[in-house]
Amino acid sequence: MRTVADLVERLRVHHRQTANTPLFNPVFQLSLDLSRELESGDLDLAGLGAMIAELECSGLKSRAERLRRLVDPASAAARLARIVDEEDDFDAFAARWSHPQLHAVFTAHPTFLLPPAQSDAVAAAASGPDGIDEGVCVVAGERPAITLDYEHGRAMRAIGHAQDARDRIVHDLLAAARDRWPDRWTEVDPLPFRFATWVGYDMDGRTDIKWHTSIAYRLAEKAMRLARYAGTLEEIAPDHELVGVLRRAGDHAARHAEAFSHDLADPAALSAAANHLTADDPDKLLSLAPVIERLEREATGSDAVALRTLAAAMRADGLGMGWIHFRVNASQLHNAIRRRLPEGQEIDIGSRGALATLRAMLAETEPLKANFAALAVESSTAIRQFLAMAQIIHHVDADAPIRMLIAECEQPATVLAALYFAQLFGIADKVDVSPLFETESALEHGGRLLDALLAEPAYQDYARNRGRVAVQTGFSDAGRFVGQIPASLAIERLQGRLAAAMEANGLTDVAALIFDTHGESMGRGAHPSGFADRLEWPLSPWARRRFVRAGITLEPEVSFQGGDGYLFFFTPELALATLTEIASLRPADADPDAPTDPFYRRTDLSLDFYRAVKEHQRDHLESRTYSRAITAFGLGMLVSTGSRVSRRQSDLSADREMSLRQIRAIPHNAILQQLGYPVNVIAGVGSAADGNLDDMAALLRESPRGRQIVRLVRAANALASIKTVAAYGELFNSAYWASRTYRGTEEHLAPACAALAEYLTKDDRNGVFRRLASRLRVDALKLHRLLDLVPDDSPLATREQVRREIGVLQALRLALLQHMFLKAVSIPAFARANDISRDDVLEMVFTLRIDDALAQLRRAYPAQVSRASDYAVDEPGSYPDGEGEGYAAIHRDYIEPIEDAYDLSLRVSVAIANLFGAHG
Repeated sequence: MRTVADLVERLRVHHRQTANTPLFNPVFQLSLDLSRELESGDLDLAGLGAMIAELECSGLKSRAERLRRLVDPASAAARLARIVDEEDDFDAFAARWSHPQLHAVFTAHPTFLLPPAQSDAVAAAASGPDGIDEGVCVVAGERPAITLDYEHGRAMRAIGHAQDARDRIVHDLLAAARDRWPDRWTEVDPLPFRFATWVGYDMDGRTDIKWHTSIAYRLAEKAMRLARYAGTLEEIAPDHELVGVLRRAGDHAARHAEAFSHDLADPAALSAAANHLTADDPDKLLSLAPVIERLEREATGSDAVALRTLAAAMRADGLGMGWIHFRVNASQLHNAIRRRLPEGQEIDIGSRGALATLRAMLAETEPLKANFAALAVESSTAIRQFLAMAQIIHHVDADAPIRMLIAECEQPATVLAALYFAQLFGIADKVDVSPLFETESALEHGGRLLDALLAEPAYQDYARNRGRVAVQTGFSDAGRFVGQIPASLAIERLQGRLAAAMEANGLTDVAALIFDTHGESMGRGAHPSGFADRLEWPLSPWARRRFVRAGITLEPEVSFQGGDGYLFFFTPELALATLTEIASLRPADADPDAPTDPFYRRTDLSLDFYRAVKEHQRDHLESRTYSRAITAFGLGMLVSTGSRVSRRQSDLSADREMSLRQIRAIPHNAILQQLGYPVNVIAGVGSAADGNLDDMAALLRESPRGRQIVRLVRAANALASIKTVAAYGELFNSAYWASRTYRGTEEHLAPACAALAEYLTKDDRNGVFRRLASRLRVDALKLHRLLDLVPDDSPLATREQVRREIGVLQALRLALLQHMFLKAVSIPAFARANDISRDDVLEMVFTLRIDDALAQLRRAYPAQVSRASDYAVDEPGSYPDGEGEGYAAIHRDYIEPIEDAYDLSLRVSVAIANLFGAHG
């Protein structure tokens, strides 16, 4: 076995054996075949690496092909020309294009899986007109450190391409309007998209972002945007006076961004930076309103369309690369509001008394003026965020509103507390407070929260002043703790409840801004079948119609997360194709007269289906079997993909009892990918239909929403392998290691295999994986019976080949893990030092804490750094007799092979994620 084709064929042969021996595991058998060749010397790590490189190439091709299929850059220009001409009536044209079809938020979730060279190659291949070939298969090279600055730079690059693509769309819209309605075209203010980011402003779950970091980023974004505005205007009118005005304002912002990017712990340094920023300066531009007014006034000649396109960009983005989103946790707000309560009063945030207290506080609040000194001395995270927003509004951009997202918001009083602080610091007219509904409790009780909140007169006044009600629904944690399908259906019901609450409380005169923070993977709420499904999955036609029928303007918002999401905007061609595809699908609109989907009419079936899937997912989540299996390897299968830590620190004993709540949503989903089965997408669907199979299958066949659910499940199931899940358990099977050398085979491995067999006799992981695989298999049998009764809407010719390639990758990694286990257990015993024993090192290897294990081994066996012959001493000596290697042999024979094998295993992880289409 020297090529991937050999491995694919061997895996196919092994799969045939399952017909006669159902418990036979072809993936693990292939790993054993590879392991025997590796340990015998017939195959080396370099040979395995060559096969992994071939599969890495296949993964990159798959990634590029999927990206091209989703947005089709080659047809973007034709699609844009078509949608520009879809309206014959001017009023209909103006109504369609004068409000955003979508808000796009560029977030930095930890999904920077691909190093820059590979991201460049994938995007270039997907953007080009030619077929996707080996040109996409570049070597990864050294991975950059994924710092906050790196994430912010990538976000700004993506937003820049998005802005250029939007300018192209706006230009074509204005040009078409001028040709068709020459007397009225200037009445149109096209605003098809808004862009935003929370990179550098999201404080939920991290302590490494200082308040001055956010100020520095906002100033840097202002400098970038002003430079882009100036460059655009210079291309249109090189001698225009405003070119200099914009450039000087950009330079002013850049100087202050540099000042705030340093550590400002010293009061003198902070005072200097703050005083320079707050001082009057002729180049300090705080509003683009006069600039926009002048550009539109001058837009009368041949460059009129270009000038109005620039004005439209300014109106959309303001003095920044886009709007910004701050985020805090509800508990941080609760702690902050307690400091402002009337003397001696205590508050239960969930009580009616809390609402009454906050009503009174809102009614009596007198705004306070805060400065940068207040920011420096403030200890409350939540208050500090409001103070930072106030300084940005007062000294950076007076026009653009700021979103305040509240994570884990489960009480209406929490929103009122946020309104109180916005009012206290005089920025309530510029801040959109947005509760996040993501936990199971929040989704279950969110409807009551919205009913109570929207009935509050103070909130109604605030919403009318802002012109919108803003909410956020999250798919990452919801998909992890509830399951993706139940989460999507629960979020859909919550969105419908929002429409009803707005209508019931007379708020149909304001917009509903719904921020759906899904990612790019199936495990995070991104439907893989196409952009229509991708947009409808988080905000369904049913939910949209609820708002349209109530006369409520809908402002949908989604996130494009990190390295995965930014690929859609990695090149100008991809950015234009992505925005054109979205605009053609009109996610802010819905047909109010569309017939009712049977899924919502037959609630006797669909509600039972939802509850049953949810209950099945909960059973997994609460099961120690599931938790132990998912955490069996810690996070050791994953490369670092973001600046935010993936889990809290813990010791060795805690690793064995790691809770799923210690792992964030994206790493959790990524582990499911790597273990071979997206449990949080697939599990429970078959069991939920089992009791009423024919009726449920008929409903799913007849319902557009039902078929959408099935397309998601089929896509996940096509990449899934329960045999792979079981194979990972076999690594911890004492009987396997005891039997591997049973009949005199691999005698050179007998001591190592015997040591592993003895060590693993008390290990629980083999049983855990077997139990999990059994539960998944029972559910999968029921799922297959259901899928047999529902047509396949999106068959893929390459599906079986992709499954085989994933299987081969899994077998390669299992062989590498066996190699690491054998090497680790063969290392000579060393003295216990600093409370780390040889067994501790073994456990580190078994949980893939390889860096920690190697650090301990290198300490126990330090490499010899010099030889006796290096010293020019006069006295002769006969010892050492020969230039002894010291511990060099241990490094060569054990430590370095473990390190090399682990590096190869991480390359396998990236290749698998590429075949899945996203990280996590």
